[in-house]
Amino acid sequence: MAVRAVGYFREGGGQADCASLADQNRRFLEFCRARAYEVAATFLDGAGAGGERPGFRQLLDYLRRRPENVVVVVDRLACLGRDPREVARSYFQIVSLGASVACLSDEDEDATAAIIAHWRARDKRDRLSERVRAAMRRKAVKGEVLGRPPYGYRAGLRHRLEVVPEEAAVVRYIFRMYTQEGLGIRLIARRLNEEGYRTRRGGNWSMVTIRDILRNRVYLGTYSRFGVRVPGSHQALIAPDDFRKAQDRMAARRTAGGPRTVSPFLLSGLLTCGACGHRMIGVTRRQTWTRRSDGASSSAQYRYYQCGSRTNQSVCAYHTRRAEQLDEEVRLATIAALERAVAGDGAEEDHGDDLPSPTRLRGQLRNVDRELDRLMEQAAAGRMSRERFQALSVELAQRRLALEEQLAAAEARSRARQARVERRERRQEALHQLRECWEELAFEDRQAVLREMLARVLVFDDRVEPVLRE
Repeated sequence: MAVRAVGYFREGGGQADCASLADQNRRFLEFCRARAYEVAATFLDGAGAGGERPGFRQLLDYLRRRPENVVVVVDRLACLGRDPREVARSYFQIVSLGASVACLSDEDEDATAAIIAHWRARDKRDRLSERVRAAMRRKAVKGEVLGRPPYGYRAGLRHRLEVVPEEAAVVRYIFRMYTQEGLGIRLIARRLNEEGYRTRRGGNWSMVTIRDILRNRVYLGTYSRFGVRVPGSHQALIAPDDFRKAQDRMAARRTAGGPRTVSPFLLSGLLTCGACGHRMIGVTRRQTWTRRSDGASSSAQYRYYQCGSRTNQSVCAYHTRRAEQLDEEVRLATIAALERAVAGDGAEEDHGDDLPSPTRLRGQLRNVDRELDRLMEQAAAGRMSRERFQALSVELAQRRLALEEQLAAAEARSRARQARVERRERRQEALHQLRECWEELAFEDRQAVLREMLARVLVFDDRVEPVLRE
């Protein structure tokens, strides 16, 4: 039987930068041609996949279905995960499903030995990184500048922020235009550019740059970095009242909304003609006439729903219903449909109460990861042979795969249960509004209740059939 090759490509890589997706695919195909392997499938995870890795999940599902004589090809071992633990976990999960792993960058590399070496190097990197972070936090507590100083300041003596007079004047000008002159962010950027002001790099001002300056608490004299906030660490450029006015105005602009347009017909967008399946539309007709008795003018307005295909295409019979009567008929029919649905929701049984909860399964997964960490620490310290480490790690990978399947089922069951509870509560509240509060509800609230509950309403000449949302 020919060997089936499956490619797993990762954009951006994990611990080490993988080649581009195009290069990974090209090298994978060359690898298969050189060995006469059958190209069976490819899976990939983009740079934004993070911890979810849908491509890797699909790869595992593929291996569960067709594990015989399969080799998983990766650019390099480090592309299997973001850190040594994830690399090891991914590698042993693949092996536990009966497949082997081949690395394009180093075909002769012993994967198990490489995993142990990565873990050993990780301890050294972690200790160094923690020392660097601790030193930077100590500097931040002292108010010392870390990184590029914000516009309006420079790093001065003892690495503290010092005012740059020319830039500070621009910062104050920006706040004055925003809080006192009432200019918007776009107009502020335009005025600065028209008046010849330039950013620190000599470029034009943009809305993003202006907005960042208006939001930055550094201009109050507060230095923030690495979760450390040091008030009064340097000279402020903006008074607290002016800064607060700027924040209040930006918050008001984010929450302000335009006028709401409401359709004058309660059932707009919900009605479907039962005869032809097209939408029904609301129609208003105004009629004016002159009375013969006294010559006075009179007028009346008629509101009704009509099949849209009749109005626009003349392809349906004249199916029309008076708006007020149909509105009430739909309300009563919706009440009846909701009463049946609520009774059905209460009758549904949940047969999964004896199964492990998602919380318990996540705890078991964490225990498996801790056990894998312990195995790698022992192997890295030379207290366990490579062969025993691999055998025990494969067993752990099998346990983890089983737990992941149980967790996926438990989470789906939990989501379904919660959805049923929430759906029942929404329907009960809608019933209360339709039966007992309808007359007191504003038009917008009535329409919102119906649209939340109904997917559509089939309208026939002699009846209506509401279709509830799930």
